[in-house]
Amino acid sequence: MIYKGKTALITGASAGIGAEFARQLAAKGADLVLVARRLDRLQALANELSASAGIKVQVETLDLSDAASCQTLAARLSAAGIPVDILVNNAGFGLPGSFVSQPWNAHLESLQVLLIAPTELTRHLLPAMLDRRYGRVVNVASLAGLVPASAGHTTYGAIKSYLIRWSASLSMEVKSKGVNVLALCPGFTYTEFHDVNGARKLVSRLPKFMWMDAKTVVRQAIAAMERGDAVLINGNWNNFVAGFSKYLPNFIGSWLVNRQAKNFREQNPNEITSKH
Repeated sequence: MIYKGKTALITGASAGIGAEFARQLAAKGADLVLVARRLDRLQALANELSASAGIKVQVETLDLSDAASCQTLAARLSAAGIPVDILVNNAGFGLPGSFVSQPWNAHLESLQVLLIAPTELTRHLLPAMLDRRYGRVVNVASLAGLVPASAGHTTYGAIKSYLIRWSASLSMEVKSKGVNVLALCPGFTYTEFHDVNGARKLVSRLPKFMWMDAKTVVRQAIAAMERGDAVLINGNWNNFVAGFSKYLPNFIGSWLVNRQAKNFREQNPNEITSKH
């Protein structure tokens, strides 16, 4: 149990990759702080893991689209005397349709949750990790941040690209001081992400070899985190796609990605936006 006596904070912990991080880190002895909007799911997961792993679990219901949420969370942790040793920035949501089909407030929420919140929360918690000379930060990015741009879900890939570059730079700054920073770049992963953003029928058209399960993604992420890797692309297929995209001429890569994106990118401007 390599994380006995350590505390892991996981955002977007109510389902999918976030919940799987909670389960695997708990199995390795870590106490948990679980953050999401859905209290019922968080509490059920907390009850499950405290009983099965014998760990302490704190539940924090917060909406990270609120600009004050990270400051609020940091203040609560400080007041409770909870040091965070492992931070998993996983919270996110899909914003379907074209750029102009969504109101500005929706884009602002997307930027706040996917880009600003992980950056700000890391800034709040990193100094104490550096003081203790121990810390782990995982930023859940995406293969979308490594392939050419495509129409639809317009800001998603750009935000994930930021997370990858920022994580790599931060890793260089802090690795020698006992803190490992990892950008996790999964491709298509079996979670409810595509159900809540209405794209399940579209992505179901994709062949099974393109998919991975959350348990494998997280297991690989924890191993990469401990190795001190700055970036992890999960799976042979996703590594092939990322490598192929890197060396293709941009106009060919863009054509191929846009051609395939129609299979799984929702273009309906009336689609409901959901987040976890």
